[in-house]
Amino acid sequence: MPERILVTGGSGYIGSILVPELLRRGYQVVVMDSFVHRQNSLAHVCHDKALELVNADVRDIETLNRHAGEADIIIPLAAIVGAPACDRDPTAAKAVNRDAVTNMIKALSPDQFIAMPITNSGYGIGEPGAFCNEESPLRPISLYGRTKVDAEAAVLDFGNAVSLRLATVFGMSPRMRLDLLVNDFVYRAVNDRALVLFEAHFKRNYLHVRDVAGAFLHVIDHQSEMRGRPFNVGLSEANLSKGELCERIQKQLPGFTFLEAAFAEDPDKRDYIVSNARMEATGWRPNHSLDDGIAELIKGYRMLRNAQYTNL
Repeated sequence: MPERILVTGGSGYIGSILVPELLRRGYQVVVMDSFVHRQNSLAHVCHDKALELVNADVRDIETLNRHAGEADIIIPLAAIVGAPACDRDPTAAKAVNRDAVTNMIKALSPDQFIAMPITNSGYGIGEPGAFCNEESPLRPISLYGRTKVDAEAAVLDFGNAVSLRLATVFGMSPRMRLDLLVNDFVYRAVNDRALVLFEAHFKRNYLHVRDVAGAFLHVIDHQSEMRGRPFNVGLSEANLSKGELCERIQKQLPGFTFLEAAFAEDPDKRDYIVSNARMEATGWRPNHSLDDGIAELIKGYRMLRNAQYTNL
């Protein structure tokens, strides 16, 4: 019997890339999602008999625990993602991002495995010139970051689990998001041809959404040697400032201009560079560069002409 995998939030930005890959590998996949964004991003795999869709919110603890209890592997993607969305509804953010995970763990047995995504924004503001590794202190500066850090602590305490601290994700997806930094900047470059940057020197790391899916597949294949630890997952060559990111976009869109506004601050104060050496030491490597992703987004934005694809 194939292993059974529960993916909460499986029709979202990452899930709509990951779930078809899991099905292609022959897993039985249960997607639990509230479809709050009215997405049909898994329509192309509904023909697969190995896919089960459960229309439910992870705050429905009874339903979540029932399906989690039947799974060999749980990938809890369901989340209210991003600082603005969490600040708009703090109660929901805590319930979805943290409490649903901690409550679910109570229903699991030690032989069930969790592959947990969080955000490397938990590092908050790093030391200038120093790479954040998995031993660096977690100092989240947003409610979003704090809820994800709390969920990670609970999952790692469970033991049979791995946490992936994801870099800022980019790239096209069936459930597209335009509010992610690279996706947003390229969208503005394509449609507005100009961008004003706040605190352009702030740095962060980046990762293609398909490489996020690849990281989960890698974790599933290497559970025994990776369990019990967090792993930074990002493009090691893409620890870039916002200004440097715009320069990379400008190489593919020469008509794009950007400037820094000295009179304002960015409400998102994240500023850090990240080491992905621990993840790379397990044999994982990303397959998509930042430049590949920019080219892909430019192509994709010939289809997308409005901002309905956002969590804001």
